[in-house]
Amino acid sequence: MITHTVFFTLKHAEGSVEEQNFFNAARQLANIPGVQHFSCLKQISTKNKFAFGLSMEFSSQALYADYTNHPDHTHFVQQYWADNVSDFMEIDYVLL
Repeated sequence: MITHTVFFTLKHAEGSVEEQNFFNAARQLANIPGVQHFSCLKQISTKNKFAFGLSMEFSSQALYADYTNHPDHTHFVQQYWADNVSDFMEIDYVLL
């Protein structure tokens, strides 16, 4: 199982329409074939600088690669991610 996570800060004020639109679009990523256990996350710790996260799982490397190249994912990155995210960190991992 591959867990794909990305932690980020948005350019917009918390609770703004832009923030809501971003997360509405992000939730559509869960419909891409192979995506399991999709979650939108809000950071509550003071130990890191990122405000939000997205997390999902894939049962194989091939499904993760298909997701990465899927038109809905590339559309999200181009139309929402690039315009709304000010900083991010991506972490992908498997269980030991």
